[in-house]
Amino acid sequence: MTTTDQTRSPGSPAVTETPADAGRPADEETAARAARRLGDRTPAQAGPATAARSVVVPAGTGRPGKARRPRETGGPAAGQRRSRFGWALALPVPLLLLLLWDRGVHGAWTLPFDIKMEFLPTPAEVGARLVDVAVGGIMDDAFSGTLWVHLWASTARVLQGFALAAVVAVPLGVVMGRSRLVFRMLEPTINLIRPIPVTAWAPLTLLIIGFGDRSTVFLVFVAAFFPILLNTIAGVRQVPERLLEAAAMLGTPPGQALYKIVLPAAAPSVVGGMRIALGLAWVILVVGETVGINVGLGAMITQAREQSRTDLIIVGMVVIGLAGFVADRLLTLLVRVLAGRRPLVK
Repeated sequence: MTTTDQTRSPGSPAVTETPADAGRPADEETAARAARRLGDRTPAQAGPATAARSVVVPAGTGRPGKARRPRETGGPAAGQRRSRFGWALALPVPLLLLLLWDRGVHGAWTLPFDIKMEFLPTPAEVGARLVDVAVGGIMDDAFSGTLWVHLWASTARVLQGFALAAVVAVPLGVVMGRSRLVFRMLEPTINLIRPIPVTAWAPLTLLIIGFGDRSTVFLVFVAAFFPILLNTIAGVRQVPERLLEAAAMLGTPPGQALYKIVLPAAAPSVVGGMRIALGLAWVILVVGETVGINVGLGAMITQAREQSRTDLIIVGMVVIGLAGFVADRLLTLLVRVLAGRRPLVK
């Protein structure tokens, strides 16, 4: 066995290496032994393996210490702090609106559009009605404790119409965005139907479909279909052609490129369209539940209007707003989970 003396500090033992080990990097165990033997050598003298695990000797101590890393300003903790501050920044606006609402009712304010606030209930009265509708025990009327039944029925109709719209609109948008022929064939008809309001569809729907859940689901489908379709078309048209050319060079068939290349690249626009469509679905829900339906948030609002129960009407509006907010957050959370590290939503 041949040995090679290496430059070392006085008092440190010589380091030997065999011909089998020469010319290849040391593993972690060898690097650790070299670091202990060459504790007083600089990282530049010790070589790449030892420099990776270099030992720093603080001045005046004579003992090896650990190198200090620079303090990081970002990371998960900073993100959590920003998230908490974000919620804190969002609180003043609703609190201010509640304060103005309460002062306006007590002061009998008259707002633009001749809105007379003296006919509105106070926030405290609405809160009491909300608790009664949710759990009962306060008003003890026909609406006490019925919130969850109405909420579940409305949520089921919204999800059915929204899911059906997404299943139809996303593939159609991808095809229209990639094929000029299909786009020229369908675009005039779609833009002719799109401006027709859902409230105009409602009477016709009752005649051709009838009363019940199916007419409401159809109205939600009509409201959610066009935002998803238009955003999908716009996102697909923004996909760079170089991505498709690179996929073709790698042997990807054109049919597979639609869902392997085009759809993932257009995903941010598709998700944006879905969020808009989900919000519109909750807006149109009230229109679909006004006639022929006895269970649902829209039906509850309609019954409250017939009885001139303004507090119950506002409770229904608040619940729809909260349900839409939670649905949007759940949709973005689902997209983040499915997308992994891809920044599809913010």
